Amino acid sequence: MPELPHLSGSEIVKVLQKMGFHIARQRGSHVVLRKENRGCVVPMHKEVAVGTLKSAIKQAGIEPEEFIMTYRNR
Repeated sequence: MPELPHLSGSEIVKVLQKMGFHIARQRGSHVVLRKENRGCVVPMHKEVAVGTLKSAIKQAGIEPEEFIMTYRNR
């Protein structure tokens, strides 16, 4: 598995939106994104821990490689 970059919450949301997810709701500093029957929670922190990003990617049902490719092709 490739190494995931250190990103902010807003950068993660932008990448996921580019992948077809939309913001369903936000409560406090956490944003819930949805795409069809899949969803994930992203904390809106200045820097999200790599483990937290990995968890959000897993919740979204996408491959880490796919996320990284979309991030690099902004």
